Amino acid sequence: MKTLSGKTALLTGALGTLGRAQAVALAKAGANLLLLDRPGAEGGEAFAAGIAGAQKTACVYVGEDLNDLAAAQKRVRTLAETHGGIDILINNAALIINKPFEDFSLEEYEDQVRVNSSAAFALARAAAPAMKRKRYGKIVNFCSVTLNGRWDGYVPYVASKGAMLGLTKSLARELGPHGIRVNAVSPGAVVSEAEQRVFADRLQQYNDWVLENQCLKRRIEPDDIASVVLFLVSAASDMVSGQNIMVDGGW
Repeated sequence: MKTLSGKTALLTGALGTLGRAQAVALAKAGANLLLLDRPGAEGGEAFAAGIAGAQKTACVYVGEDLNDLAAAQKRVRTLAETHGGIDILINNAALIINKPFEDFSLEEYEDQVRVNSSAAFALARAAAPAMKRKRYGKIVNFCSVTLNGRWDGYVPYVASKGAMLGLTKSLARELGPHGIRVNAVSPGAVVSEAEQRVFADRLQQYNDWVLENQCLKRRIEPDDIASVVLFLVSAASDMVSGQNIMVDGGW
């Protein structure tokens, strides 16, 4: 059932493991997609074309560097004008590095905060005017299970996700009177390419640790996250705003 027919969704970090799962779910629901990821990212055009062909919906790859906040904001404003407004904004893009606090440089800290949370503010500013005119909008921000404080080696990442949670709650309050819902999703330890990269030298040990800590004894898959995002951008969640939904298998 095409519950999102006629809606235009902008998804950042669209070519990552979580992004791809969300893109497919949104397209199946009938949304027109703007898939934002790094300029020249390998496979971006092909992925968008594949979704458009398979789901018979509009799907465009947008190459944009979220490190340049002003440029990214300007690009999204242009996209909103070109496509008659962005109805759904999903701030999924993130940088994640695992190492001791003392080993992070100031630049690495700033890079993660910029991409992981400041970009969400910049893009919301670009998308909100059209949402206000329509008196409708859905914004989904990505927080993280790491905010529970039980994860070592992620100081910049966790700090950025804390900022994202605050942004979610404050935006929900300010934009609610205009019919715009703002929520967050906090994934747990999802099976992903990032996991394999970060824990390449201890993947089995990490897997065992995750399952030991989760209430549910199976690993979280990207589709588990996509289904919750789909709920938050659909009419089924129209009276949900300012919330942070944990999808962590019961951590």
